[in-house]
Amino acid sequence: MSRPVAKDARNLALILLFMPFALWILLLIVLPHIGMFVLSLKEKVAPRVYEYGFDNYINFAQEPIYWNTLLRTGTVSLLVTFLALLIGFPVAYYIAKIAGKRTKGALFLLCLIPLWVSDLIRAFGWILLLRETGVISSALQASGIINTPIEMLYNDATVVMGLVYTVVLFMIVPLVSTLDGMNDEMIEAGYNLGGNGFTVLRRIIIPYAMPGIVAGCIVVFMLSAGSYLTPILLGGKNSSWFTEQIYDQFISRYNWESGAAFGFVLLLFTSIVVWLGLKLSGQTLSSTVAKS
Repeated sequence: MSRPVAKDARNLALILLFMPFALWILLLIVLPHIGMFVLSLKEKVAPRVYEYGFDNYINFAQEPIYWNTLLRTGTVSLLVTFLALLIGFPVAYYIAKIAGKRTKGALFLLCLIPLWVSDLIRAFGWILLLRETGVISSALQASGIINTPIEMLYNDATVVMGLVYTVVLFMIVPLVSTLDGMNDEMIEAGYNLGGNGFTVLRRIIIPYAMPGIVAGCIVVFMLSAGSYLTPILLGGKNSSWFTEQIYDQFISRYNWESGAAFGFVLLLFTSIVVWLGLKLSGQTLSSTVAKS
């Protein structure tokens, strides 16, 4: 086979391999987002009569309750991201650098097991544990620690706990991937040069793991801010989550135009937070994806 023919064959193979992914991105991400953006610009002026403009976005900007809910969602999502990093980093380090090969596989499998169950079932599992007549309250009563049942659901702490449990794996995976490529001799050199555990962690391990940290934080933050079931089920009526506002516009009010605008506001807000996080950490999105 001549060299040009072989090159054409390789190019054709690459195109055929890339085609399913390209179609997936185009049909399920790009085109729906374009359609939703066009829908968000529609303004109903009469039954079945629409004009195009930014009224849906202006209406959002003029309602303090929507802004407060969006900012609250972002703040709690940042807290969830921080806690997921705080919990996930030691786990990821142990799996990547300390555990043996067999133990590493077993521990990684244990981290994956919660994903085998749907978000709905996991949320109801927390409800069974934390409700007034749940397992924990009943156990505390039986042991004599409390005299009356206590309700541990429907508050911010429960929502944060449920979200951390849901997303912590997405923090662990990129951290394990990044730390696994770290040469153990770098850590040994840090100790040999007189560094203590904290110094080695701060000067060697964390800088090396920064791409995985940033990648995990991005995924966890986006998943938390876009979550619906966990905040609604565990937070109850006291929950104020922006995805509930989007659901309310689409389903309860049947105002798809405003719902689409709210969705793009959430996308823009989370994208700005991610961009600020990349700037503050000195990372770029391309390097983060490549190294993690």
